[in-house]
Amino acid sequence: MNRVVLSGIGCVGLVIAACLFRVFAVGPGGDPDREATAVPRPPRIVPDYCGTVVPPNIAPLNFLVDEPGTEYWARIRADRGEPIDVASRTGSIEIPLRAWRSLLKANRGGKLIFEVCVRGSDRQWTRFEPVENTIADAEIDRYVCYRLIRPIHILRVDVGIYQRDVQTYQESVVVSNRSFGRGGGCVNCHTFAPHHPDRMILHSRGTGELSDLNGMIVVREGRVTKVDSRKLVLDAESKRGRVTKSMAGYIAWHPNGQVAAFGAGDMIQFFHAVGQNRDVFDVESDLALYHADSSTVTTAPAISRADRVETFPTWSPDGRYLYFCSTDPMPVERHREVRYDLMRIRYDAESRRFGDLEPVLLAKDTGLSISEPRISPDGRWLLFCMSDYGEFPVFQPSSDLYLMDLGTRGYRRLDINSPRSESWHSWSSNSRWIVFASKRRDGVFGRLYFSFVDEEGRAHKPVLLPQKDPTFYDRFLKTYNAPELTPTPVPATQRQLVEAICRPDPAASKERSEWKHP
Repeated sequence: MNRVVLSGIGCVGLVIAACLFRVFAVGPGGDPDREATAVPRPPRIVPDYCGTVVPPNIAPLNFLVDEPGTEYWARIRADRGEPIDVASRTGSIEIPLRAWRSLLKANRGGKLIFEVCVRGSDRQWTRFEPVENTIADAEIDRYVCYRLIRPIHILRVDVGIYQRDVQTYQESVVVSNRSFGRGGGCVNCHTFAPHHPDRMILHSRGTGELSDLNGMIVVREGRVTKVDSRKLVLDAESKRGRVTKSMAGYIAWHPNGQVAAFGAGDMIQFFHAVGQNRDVFDVESDLALYHADSSTVTTAPAISRADRVETFPTWSPDGRYLYFCSTDPMPVERHREVRYDLMRIRYDAESRRFGDLEPVLLAKDTGLSISEPRISPDGRWLLFCMSDYGEFPVFQPSSDLYLMDLGTRGYRRLDINSPRSESWHSWSSNSRWIVFASKRRDGVFGRLYFSFVDEEGRAHKPVLLPQKDPTFYDRFLKTYNAPELTPTPVPATQRQLVEAICRPDPAASKERSEWKHP
């Protein structure tokens, strides 16, 4: 069997270390594998990796045994392959990566069992009931890209986008505002083009002396450029220039990798003296399309109506429909009455023309506000949030995840929700996994969870993004949001992104975006 051993030098050192480990693992009080007294309950472990469905390519689910004791012993086993034994004096169970990978690979679709024994102050071992998890037969995308930010913030301090290798604990910086060297600015709204690993978009923000940081950063075919998505030419017929006032946000690539839909509006954040501490409100917002080949921006009356507020665009996997959220404009003092509908509109990529607008799910029928629609890559499921009001579910404890069958338009609240905010979700490329941000642990910090979605659309108990130190989240004072799963790493270096944000190519000034109806 696989056992954690102490490090040594040379073959003799390894043998001695293995012997020393065996003495440590068993201890003078006896062998926990043979002499422990059984108790009729499972152990308390943190994180709660109990009854979950685990990706077969995820990093080890290290955990802390939250039981009083002086020594701890855990066995991680499955039907096939060597079990892994780990001993600890602190209760921290850190599973060796190589042995873990081998065990999961040999048992895809099978059970994964954690057996735990604890030695008490009386020197006797106690054996708990086994903890059972399931290893999925479908892998999750190797990388997840997310933003880290302080949970209660007014100033843009230490904001960054990061990338994590899900198979290991390796985290790398995609871009951080600390790299700007000017004490501010913000990066957000990163998104990747499906089927086009060389393409992504993120946004940079700055105010006052940092306003030159503003831009949409487009990565495409090895080139990184800054685009000013604010329009320089207004529609001459309608004289409407509302979309020209704000930078792009909430962007989504069309499956063809040539077009990206985005929202642009006047968004404000405000704070409450009592109750839920803050809200985000769209005074106005329109949708538009960025055309990468020509670096132009177009829109259409149906997605930029003066009498509606449109946001959160997302494409159907076949590219034939643009889904988005929409509501009537209201004054900010009535923000608790704002509830968004879910709409869609047909789009012809060849002619660049839109068809008729269709309702998908209306707030008057749900009594709730709909936001953040995301469609599974196989086109079967639409995952979205609903909350009591508004369009920013991360600040809403009432926000839950819902799943719609696009074939029948039937939808339901997922069982994986908690009493606290669930938001910022995305799909894996094989449509079997979702990642989302949840504040379920403490109501303040968003953490990332993976949930397996089976063929019937059932979402199974989620797995917290594992860390090497199982107590990591107890002291990490940043919140995760906007996670995006991707099978390939970010297609640009931090240096390329920072140079585009701070010192854009002079050619960018020639790539002026033009706002026009097609």
